[in-house]
Amino acid sequence: MSDADRILDEGRRVLEVEASALAALPARLGDEFVEACRLVAEAPGRVIVSGIGKSGIIARKIAATLTSTGTPATFLHPVEGLHGDLGIVTSDDVAILLSKSGETAELSGLVDYLLRTGVPIVAMTGRAGSSLGTHARAVLDCSVAEEACPMDLAPTSSTTASLAMGDALAVVVLQLKEFRQEDFARLHPGGALGRTLTVRVRDVMVAEGYPSLSIDAAMRETVVPIAELRGTVPIVDEAGRVLGVVTAGDLTRLMERNETGWATTLVSEVMTHEPCTATADERGAAVVHRMEESGVMALPVVDETGRLEGLVHLHDLMRAGAV
Repeated sequence: MSDADRILDEGRRVLEVEASALAALPARLGDEFVEACRLVAEAPGRVIVSGIGKSGIIARKIAATLTSTGTPATFLHPVEGLHGDLGIVTSDDVAILLSKSGETAELSGLVDYLLRTGVPIVAMTGRAGSSLGTHARAVLDCSVAEEACPMDLAPTSSTTASLAMGDALAVVVLQLKEFRQEDFARLHPGGALGRTLTVRVRDVMVAEGYPSLSIDAAMRETVVPIAELRGTVPIVDEAGRVLGVVTAGDLTRLMERNETGWATTLVSEVMTHEPCTATADERGAAVVHRMEESGVMALPVVDETGRLEGLVHLHDLMRAGAV
């Protein structure tokens, strides 16, 4: 195949076949899916996930997703399991077994052991009435009309369907277990994603030595604070509550409009009233999003009464890995 159009057509056909396989899955969810989610969420032990070949690769991904979202899981190779690794399995566990046909010979020994041990089995298979399906407590139907492989042989659509079903299971389970962003951050401390979830405003905000001005100040008084605070000065009332902000842009536009009288103009005539603010305990990523939506580079940090506690700058949040 060398013709560009033929290459593109075939690539699109594969994606359309797999998209069709995924589109058929939601209608199949029912009581069996509910039972599978409850078994996994309520298991006192861990989740044993197993499969052979391409199903084994998908099984590893499902185990990894469960583990990273608060449900201890491990992949068990069905052959290695019969040669000593079954010691990892306990009666407190639940097993998720993947097999397109439901008749995978390498899984039969593992199924026998799980049944003897009393471990409930969740089957992810393309044939609910298969041997695997009949021995399972819950069967998740991952059947597909066809593989994307033109010979209908290589696992393509079927592995995509199994992967998506595993994601559906894992996401429902994390909600059943009330898994939170804080829990996710605790399990991902080493990567950029973990930093995004753990950086708080208080970690990077300017909390001391920041100038502020009163509502009756003149614009000439904003020049030095604007330079010191990289472009933003909060305006506060007598109790220290934030009333507005004046930015370098505000000052520049005023000077362009009024070259001679800008210095004596009151900040109340120029400032942004009721500006966006942040709180010290907010996640940095959320504040960055708010800054980007508002088109500002810094936000006043306030307490629950609106009193000024500091300022947080976009660049500081970015350097800290909040995004």
